[in-house]
Amino acid sequence: MFDIQVKRIHEYKRQHLNILYVITLYNRLKNNPKLDIAPRTVIFGGKAAPGYFMAKLIIKLINAVADVINNDVDVAGRLKVVFFPNFNVKNGSRIYPAADLSEQISTAGKEASGTGNMKFSMNGALTIATLDGANIEIRDEVGPENFFLFGLTADEVVDLKAGGYNPRYYYESDEELKKTLELIGSGFFSNGDSNLFNPLVDSLIYHDEYLVLADYHSYVDCQDKVSQAYGDQKKWTRMSILNVARMGKFSSDRSVREYAKKIWNVEPAPIR
Repeated sequence: MFDIQVKRIHEYKRQHLNILYVITLYNRLKNNPKLDIAPRTVIFGGKAAPGYFMAKLIIKLINAVADVINNDVDVAGRLKVVFFPNFNVKNGSRIYPAADLSEQISTAGKEASGTGNMKFSMNGALTIATLDGANIEIRDEVGPENFFLFGLTADEVVDLKAGGYNPRYYYESDEELKKTLELIGSGFFSNGDSNLFNPLVDSLIYHDEYLVLADYHSYVDCQDKVSQAYGDQKKWTRMSILNVARMGKFSSDRSVREYAKKIWNVEPAPIR
């Protein structure tokens, strides 16, 4: 399976939630070499703003995890991590059609719309996502049964924060999450340097502005469903075809027509 997340690197887009799952899956495979999973290549791509320290640290972590996993013979052929350099429109034309799974995992309520999610679906990728931005419309069009939904809704995000969100509670109460963050903090992925990724780990445990830890368990469970579905290639292929067939709503013709009618109040001009 080509499991792909390509977009601007930002904490609200939660590339670090994805890499936490990758490490969790790695731990599972190390503990149980006979674990029945769909083999994955997890591909990241995107750029961070030059002054955005945490986003650049997330890129560093992804590459550090890739270095370890891709050189571990215990998981060879079952799990691989790639950071695609210099992601742009030209490279996107190759990446979008290659995807089996599209990662649209932003914190609900933070994404204005999103267009990468549409490009993936139009090219046959299935989507794992929160109810955020255009993910909502995509799910409505392709059908809930052809979409992998997880996580808090936008209203639940607001309520959780209003009630006093405590990310450390999730860290302490989920053994897999705790083990994953402790492995990062131990220096396992940074040649023994236990300080390198501490700003990221501490930010998640003590602050977690974008509720990564709150959505972690739901995301991991949903990824298990993805793996199970991928194991049934006939079912997966059917879901993929339906994703493509039901994406007509996202035509630019429909968008322009609705803008003309509802916003600009103009009528089409006949061409003679």
